[in-house]
Amino acid sequence: MAVTLEQAQRVGYTCLKALLRFAFMVANNLVAIPSYVLYLIVLQPLRVLDSKSFWYIEGVLFKWLLAMVASWGWWAGYTVVEWGDDVKAVSEDEAMVLVNHQATGDVCTLMMCLQDKGMVVRQMMWLMDHIFKYTNFGIVSLIHGDFFIRQGRAHRDQQLVLLKEHLEKYYRSRNRKWIVLFPEGGFLRKRRETSQAFAKKNNLPFLKHVTLPRLGATQVILKTLVAPQENGNPAGRDAAIKESKSKGLQWVIDTTIAYSKGEPIDIQTWILGYRQPTVTHVHYRIFPVKDVPAEPEALTNWLYQRFIEKEDLLTHFYETGAFPPPQGQTKAISREMTLSNLWLVGIQSLAFLSGGMWYCIFQYFYHCLF
Repeated sequence: MAVTLEQAQRVGYTCLKALLRFAFMVANNLVAIPSYVLYLIVLQPLRVLDSKSFWYIEGVLFKWLLAMVASWGWWAGYTVVEWGDDVKAVSEDEAMVLVNHQATGDVCTLMMCLQDKGMVVRQMMWLMDHIFKYTNFGIVSLIHGDFFIRQGRAHRDQQLVLLKEHLEKYYRSRNRKWIVLFPEGGFLRKRRETSQAFAKKNNLPFLKHVTLPRLGATQVILKTLVAPQENGNPAGRDAAIKESKSKGLQWVIDTTIAYSKGEPIDIQTWILGYRQPTVTHVHYRIFPVKDVPAEPEALTNWLYQRFIEKEDLLTHFYETGAFPPPQGQTKAISREMTLSNLWLVGIQSLAFLSGGMWYCIFQYFYHCLF
């Protein structure tokens, strides 16, 4: 089949655009991430004198870095429409966010759609696969206090102990509010067959668009972060003192990501922008943590039910192009999530100016010493 001149021009334009976007992303990373690290090195005395202010500044810088990642997709036309509950209403409270996992682009989508949720982005902690520790963003997540979890049965018990210790050490000392995790423990395409076999063996529903979640990390988070009285335990004097400082985890936000035509966006597409502009749909449902059972068997059933509901939500979306209306309502209302191009340009400009500033500083000290 002969290729027309118009088709050749279109392919050439797409390749050139992808190359330019990749070059910009590399330059962006080379200035933004080292600048983040250097700012925090310089601010170490503040960390000793006023830890709260230090982590406030770190959170602002962290949000700006995530905004830069969001801008790569936003400027490529990868936008987000939101459905269900309005999570802005609980943005000041502590919440655990449960998300289905289809591709590497899921994280980028969350980085985008949470940008306009107040202080959430700068006060959130991420649970992610340990492989991300070795990416360009790994040093940022390490400093911010995210937790990298190793998958596999051989590591499971040890990782849960480490997660509990990590939460106790970093979550409240750094004033974290939201914690984000992917309970499925891997991408849909990698876990679907195993999950379906497990479901068949244990007489559980057959799922196509999600997989059965794993309990471990969710249970540890609830046990560690929920205030004692929320679990139904008597709150003694120590608990009352703790409660005066923090109300503990108050909400579980069940988040469902749906891609147009069921085709997930991966990180390569997000960076290179070779896919046509598309809308990703994100559905939220908020549960009070007091309604979440604490006992392992009951919690497992509750968590399974959330992903069975996700299956129904996604089935409806792929059949109709929209999520179903909430129970008791006749129409589902969507909200288009927007970002300010002026703000994104300002953040990107600040990153490059910071890179130039640090370069000049190093050049000055280099000439002074040598």
